[in-house]
Amino acid sequence: MSSVSSPPRLISDELWALAEPLIPPQRPAVHGRTGRPRVFDRDVLEGVAFVLSTGIGWPKLPRELGYGSGWTCWRRMHEWAEAGVFDQLHTAVLDRLGESGRLDWSRASLDSVSVRAKKGGELTGPNPTDRGKAGSKYHLLVDATGLPLNVLFSGANRHDSLFVEPILDPMPAIKRGGRGHPRRRPIKLHGDKGYDNPRVRRYLRHRGITARIARIGRIGRDSSARLGRHRWVVERTLGWLLSYKRLALRYDRTALTITALVRLAVTLICARRLPAN
Repeated sequence: MSSVSSPPRLISDELWALAEPLIPPQRPAVHGRTGRPRVFDRDVLEGVAFVLSTGIGWPKLPRELGYGSGWTCWRRMHEWAEAGVFDQLHTAVLDRLGESGRLDWSRASLDSVSVRAKKGGELTGPNPTDRGKAGSKYHLLVDATGLPLNVLFSGANRHDSLFVEPILDPMPAIKRGGRGHPRRRPIKLHGDKGYDNPRVRRYLRHRGITARIARIGRIGRDSSARLGRHRWVVERTLGWLLSYKRLALRYDRTALTITALVRLAVTLICARRLPAN
């Protein structure tokens, strides 16, 4: 009988040390009945990351890997998402990176990418770049080195300029090394022509952020080609994001599921640069 070899772990010891305190405690048993032994939370998180990375369907998750059933991983992922675990974990990772001097707030870049939604679902819309087929869009904010600071999810028909405020305003204060105060806003924001909007520029000026947004029809200093030398980092990180196959082609229909998965993906990208314990 063939066996399934164990894949490399996606949840490092450093990441699990930050995740474990955030996970809600197990619910008490009903009438003293515990049923089957509970799969360890770390193994379940590994299972969720495995589905995210490989794109495998939840029912097809091999039990031989030790992650529990796909249903167990899906259900517990929803419990954690409703409790805000994935948002808190991303913030905790950013805090650790900030404390170790691995975040660069001198400039940030914002961009988006659209994917097809095979089964439709929440937060979808006709994709103007895909013959109007149902799709969704990831909006990603990264620091000067390409580390994801925040991510949002929308229908593919939503204009990029509508998501500057929603992606910057909720940013938590991220810790910094030494005596520096926590920071929640970059010094400069880079964006392509899709963000060239007077409302966006007024908002950034009000927040004390220098707008480095390509102007439509301009050449020279404010041209897309000139500013693109700094903006390439967000395009690279979007490529990393889509390397998680469950995100590259959307099958999950609920907003809760897909937002949990995309938040976990950006957390895993950030966790690659966590200092060793």
